[in-house]
Amino acid sequence: MDNLMQDFPLRVTNIIDHAAKYHPNRKIISKDTSGKIIETNYNQIRKNSLKVSSALNDMGIKKGDVIGVMAWNNHRHLEVWYGIPGAGAINHNLNPRLFSEQLIYIINHAEDKMLIIDSDLVPVIEKIIDQCPLVKACVILCDENVLPENNLPNAISYEKLLSTGNENFSWIKGEETDACGICYTSGTTGNPKGVVYTHRSNTLHALTQAAPDMLNLSSQDSIMPVVPLFHANGWSIAYTAPLVGASIIFPGGDMSPKSLYEMLEKGVTITAAVPTVWLLLLSFLENEKRTLSSLKRVVIGGSSCPRSVIEDFQNKYGVRVLHAWGMTELSPLGTICSFKPEVERLDDKEKLNVQETTGHPPFGVDLKITDDNQTEIAWDGETQGDLWCKGVAVVKRYLKMEEDAVDDESWFNTGDVATIDSNGYMRITDRSKDVIKSGGEWISSIDLENAAVGHPDVAEAAAVGVPHPKWDERPILVIVTKDGKEADKNSIIDHVANKIAKWQKPDDVLFVPEIPHTATGKISKLELRKVISELNYKHPDTH
Repeated sequence: MDNLMQDFPLRVTNIIDHAAKYHPNRKIISKDTSGKIIETNYNQIRKNSLKVSSALNDMGIKKGDVIGVMAWNNHRHLEVWYGIPGAGAINHNLNPRLFSEQLIYIINHAEDKMLIIDSDLVPVIEKIIDQCPLVKACVILCDENVLPENNLPNAISYEKLLSTGNENFSWIKGEETDACGICYTSGTTGNPKGVVYTHRSNTLHALTQAAPDMLNLSSQDSIMPVVPLFHANGWSIAYTAPLVGASIIFPGGDMSPKSLYEMLEKGVTITAAVPTVWLLLLSFLENEKRTLSSLKRVVIGGSSCPRSVIEDFQNKYGVRVLHAWGMTELSPLGTICSFKPEVERLDDKEKLNVQETTGHPPFGVDLKITDDNQTEIAWDGETQGDLWCKGVAVVKRYLKMEEDAVDDESWFNTGDVATIDSNGYMRITDRSKDVIKSGGEWISSIDLENAAVGHPDVAEAAAVGVPHPKWDERPILVIVTKDGKEADKNSIIDHVANKIAKWQKPDDVLFVPEIPHTATGKISKLELRKVISELNYKHPDTH
């Protein structure tokens, strides 16, 4: 009786096959590097993906070869997204915001044989290509007549690559456990670590993410991934959208609020990005007196979302916020804050309290929190502990590492500190290395930051612990004010104090012109501490 069902390997090429067959004319609207708007569909995307696979095969790319891709969110990137694994190769996402040393390291560590690059990013690669000896050819995502002058090895235009491909090519066959993509973590210590996704993990992750209690994505939606495809597997949107037949609006590389707004107004119903993007967009909407005509849901992840952002989207523009949490190592979805029945019947203020959590996991993701002895902690919504995860699309071992990244029971330590309540809603309170420990008690830097951003004069806030002679550490805030605003230190402290326990109140405020960020847009506490050190800052009680 066992094993009487068909053998149907979960390969990502099945996703684009399905989209082209059952949603062939669904619109894909894309802004290219010149600002031109291009309209295509899943049928044409699949044809060009097959041409990419065919051309790569003719160029000698073999099964298991790694191809680095540095490109913005556009239709050509989507074609390459499927064309590379369709050739049996592995799509290695490259973040142009990384330092040159980091790019050199990950290109060489992954052993990229070829690079595919957006035309405006060619200078980024030109600076490092002589230190990447394994790269033998480059494809520039442009038409033949606008191929930029460059010093890259065997460089050709994307259109020339397509012209040599065959749309009747057959995808290279393989196992569902074959490597499909690579993303490197942007860790603050040591070299970046490679997370290798399989065809199976990406397919299952896409199915999981589309579920009603997650993105609730369907063929009636039009999704705009503002989060770059090179960031944490592109939040899997390039897999999930075609899997359900949703239309995709690609904003290209122009991340200005004006450009994003123009693209949102092309019928987008759901979009996704980190909080800093939405802070700028909300300011643009307010200053320009604009409304959002089609947007219904906004997914906010990458770092904690301030309550004020949730309130503005929902109260001013009627857009539902889905607060999410994930990691590169999770492909990346860990949780999304949709409403279970227990939450739906709460009043509006209590619902907002829940929305400040990052939600609950889907089937396929399991969570636990532990104390310092790795003993599981009760889910009371208050007790903080180290957050662990396991699941169908969670890393087991980093690329070329000798040891697994999980314990004997396959639990992966996320490095986050969290609480979980009785309904399974998880709240990230800090990174384990960033938590502020004052008098033996933990203070959440995230809670302080989110409270501070709610102040009318504050554009961005970071909370860090500084040495204290009595309490070991005490929290201070580092603040960037809104343009034209001169915020008062005591006003900010008083504002934050109204939203937290008295003993957690920040002791001081530092004003800076900008707060350092990582390559993926998160606040870099490592660099911020260097800034504070260079200012020779000491807690007032130490003077």
